[in-house]
Amino acid sequence: MNDQSVSLSVHLKELRTRIIIIAISFFFAFIIGMLIAKPLILWLKKDDMPVQVTFNVFKVTDAFHIYMQVAFILALILIAPIILYQLWGFVKPGLHQHEQKTALYYIPIIFCLFLIGILFSYTIVFPFALKFMFQFGEDLGVKNTIGLNTYFQFMMQLVLPFGALFQMPILIAFLTKLQLLSPSTMKKCRKYAYFVILIIAGLIAPPEVLSQLLITVPLLILYEISIFVSSFVTRKIERKELIA
Repeated sequence: MNDQSVSLSVHLKELRTRIIIIAISFFFAFIIGMLIAKPLILWLKKDDMPVQVTFNVFKVTDAFHIYMQVAFILALILIAPIILYQLWGFVKPGLHQHEQKTALYYIPIIFCLFLIGILFSYTIVFPFALKFMFQFGEDLGVKNTIGLNTYFQFMMQLVLPFGALFQMPILIAFLTKLQLLSPSTMKKCRKYAYFVILIIAGLIAPPEVLSQLLITVPLLILYEISIFVSSFVTRKIERKELIA
């Protein structure tokens, strides 16, 4: 067996070990998620919203489906730092020392930004979109009979993407730190980035101008913040190179 085959075997063994760690972590996190899911669903139902919602189920399995789905999402959120750490550990040998430190440093920041994105969407975007949809139905003379499954699917459709999108600045900082991206490139691509953001907002938001603006504007601000972060990281790298 040559060195390349041995190296591949070692990497596959390490990958299997890390996947097993993630799987075991998910198992225990899912149990915790099942314990938290019911009180969380009850709290989300009672949380102050701009409209009065009476929940209904249209399938026998709807309530159980939402319960398991919420437990699953909670489990993924709980083990997100573990997944990121295992991913970092797997790619660590292929990174330079400064890249290893940079990647490890960003793990808690990525997780915090994800939670901030979820909180922002749930407290600002979701209530506004929900109120608009109810008002639109009332203007058409339609009685809003909301299914439990439909309500939570709509909520997750709006809330979870923001958790990912709010990681844009830290992703840009990481790519800049690795010198794979520069603020000048981001400025040159600004109009294309804005166009992509408009498409993303159109996919996430309800088909209404104010709702889409409510999503588009924060994303545009995030992009501009990302340019600032990239510029800051670039200046820091340049200062280090001058000192060296």
